[in-house]
Amino acid sequence: MFTKEAIILAGGLGTRLKDILPDIPKCMAPVNGKPFLEYILEYLINQEINKVILSVGYRKDHIINYFGSKYKSISIDYAIEDEPLGTGGAIKLALSHCTQDMVFVINGDTYFLPELQEIENQYFQKSADITIAVKFMNETARYGLVHMDKDGQIIHFKEKYPQSESGWINGGIYLLNKQIFDTLQEKRFSLENDFFKVSCSKLKMQAYQSDAFFLDMGIPEDYEKAQNMINTPGKI
Repeated sequence: MFTKEAIILAGGLGTRLKDILPDIPKCMAPVNGKPFLEYILEYLINQEINKVILSVGYRKDHIINYFGSKYKSISIDYAIEDEPLGTGGAIKLALSHCTQDMVFVINGDTYFLPELQEIENQYFQKSADITIAVKFMNETARYGLVHMDKDGQIIHFKEKYPQSESGWINGGIYLLNKQIFDTLQEKRFSLENDFFKVSCSKLKMQAYQSDAFFLDMGIPEDYEKAQNMINTPGKI
């Protein structure tokens, strides 16, 4: 695999988990005695990633003090948000720490296990500007939907809607060229709402359809599920 670097978005406040996890970043939520972020790093080791840029903000010292500059075979750098920048702004800041042209971006509160090599292969085969790993779900009210044509080209993002329906959701794993934001002047912006939705007609945004294991840690019910479903780092 050519791409060996990944950005992990680890600056989330974890608002919906505050009642059960006060005063720690969501990515540091303990799962079977280990921080959730450790499982993501194990997954990335299995996927041959050797450098990670952790995008941190809220309670960043918890993360930095625990992981330091290295986790097993992965070197760790930190992109520190002095103020909330949104998901897009956080990625834009973290990209300045990347040395390769291509980088994976991973949500730090989602356990999703597609094969990164396959995502990279599709990226180059389709000459994409960005490839998004998507997952089919029967209940999508929490996520919104990704609509694509028969060739996997993303044509529309549908907002979250209280009435759930089945469909493909954004799984929170992306492969992109680090120049993708070069013409964007904003410092603070949402990747999903301010960039993706307005870029469908301008960029070649490709969906990689995956049936890999997926678990979102965003709500207490799924955090409890994680204790039973995530047992060994990097495995289901």
